Amino acid sequence: MSAALEVWNPLWWVLGVPLAGAALLAVVPSWRIATWINVMVSGVTLAVSLGLFHDRPPPTPMLFIDDFNVYLVVLTAFVSFTTSVFSATYIARETQAARLSDSHLRFYHAMYQAFVFTMLLALTANNIGVLWVAVEAATLTTVLMVSLYRTREAIEAAWKYFILCSVGIGLALFGTILVYIAAQPVMGAGIAAMAWTELMPRAAEFQPDLLSLAFVFLLVGYGTKVGLAPLHAWLPDAHAEGPTPISAVLSGLLLNVALYALLRFKMILASNGYTVLPGPLMIAMGTSSVLLASFMLYRRGDIKRLFAYSSIEHMGIVTFAFGMGGALANFAGLMHMTMHSLAKSAIFFAVGIISQNAGTKRIADIRGLTASDPLLGWGFLLCVLAIAGLPPLGIFMSEFLVVTSTFARQPLLTLPLILGLLLTFGALLLRLQGMAFGEPGKDMGHPRPTRTGSAMVLVPMYSHLLLVAIAGLYLPEPLVSWFQAVARLLG
Repeated sequence: MSAALEVWNPLWWVLGVPLAGAALLAVVPSWRIATWINVMVSGVTLAVSLGLFHDRPPPTPMLFIDDFNVYLVVLTAFVSFTTSVFSATYIARETQAARLSDSHLRFYHAMYQAFVFTMLLALTANNIGVLWVAVEAATLTTVLMVSLYRTREAIEAAWKYFILCSVGIGLALFGTILVYIAAQPVMGAGIAAMAWTELMPRAAEFQPDLLSLAFVFLLVGYGTKVGLAPLHAWLPDAHAEGPTPISAVLSGLLLNVALYALLRFKMILASNGYTVLPGPLMIAMGTSSVLLASFMLYRRGDIKRLFAYSSIEHMGIVTFAFGMGGALANFAGLMHMTMHSLAKSAIFFAVGIISQNAGTKRIADIRGLTASDPLLGWGFLLCVLAIAGLPPLGIFMSEFLVVTSTFARQPLLTLPLILGLLLTFGALLLRLQGMAFGEPGKDMGHPRPTRTGSAMVLVPMYSHLLLVAIAGLYLPEPLVSWFQAVARLLG
């Protein structure tokens, strides 16, 4: 009976399904078949991840599930599934336009599932070394996908992404080693000194000076992957030059995974009590990210770069919230992570088809979307208003909670935060006006979606938008209790 239970361990299935899918997709000869296998594998991963709510396996030295990561695992599986559905239409249209060959498509689908596997492994790793390896593997898989078009700009963006994030992840490795050195005298040599479930109960006994130094390296290292200013330089290029579905999962998921790694280490420092306070460092980087991105939005002429800088701003808000700490700010940070993942991926769904229809990513050449394609145009408009923080949508509620919790404890810190939020709102509305309501641009002759293709674009986009709208009006009691429990874990 125990062997049978081990076989049906949902955690093994959550990791095994995308890994097996990547291996299968690497040898499937037809890109059309590969497209649907990619959707099916992503759907199965989502289904088995939901099983973690009811059947949470006991921790092992390498893998574990707790209240914090189970929420992110399901969110990652959901957005990965909806993005794979959108990707089916997007990639078909890229093939019709002769931008991608069959070999490129087979590679793309295999790397997509490999990327999903690395993110899920990072979220479920109980070992700080395995976590680092998984984040580095996620970097390598996405670098390969960013360069998929093999243009000069795409290859340059991929190299920039690879070099900057490799330097960052190298610094994170040094910080990880320092945490192990700090834990070793207490935990002894071996795996126990690297397991979250073993480290947390005894974190108060670790050498605080080493932990403080380690967090500085971890903040810079994983902060590079989060895209925090001034470590953000890779992010706009990677979003702009890679396939749009990859932009969706980069913004919606990978940034969360890197921030999750940083928060795990922050929990160790919070449990010690004699280390440097991580909050002010995170607040400083979060504030700088919000302000830099809010000004840079006014100068963007590329639609994908515009929303790449929006991602920098929103990750700055989340980092700021977790830096403030406390029950309310942590709750707001968790909610904002979720809302941003849903809204930003929905925006990139729309942006992908919009740029294909227009034959360009230049904002000046994209006009009158609500007139030329009402369902797509109005959906895009609502998504942008959601990401801009218009009430009563979910992102407004999370931003409101961040501002009010900050005002209650550090009123002066609300000034740069509110300034950044208002500047961002103005920049997005300024860009949105012409794109949504201007004179429709001339069709550049690129293929439009079929009826089925339109559904596969619009359903994922509107499903995300619906969840964001519902969250702004009502959060179910189990979800509220869950966020509150995680907020307490984060300190």
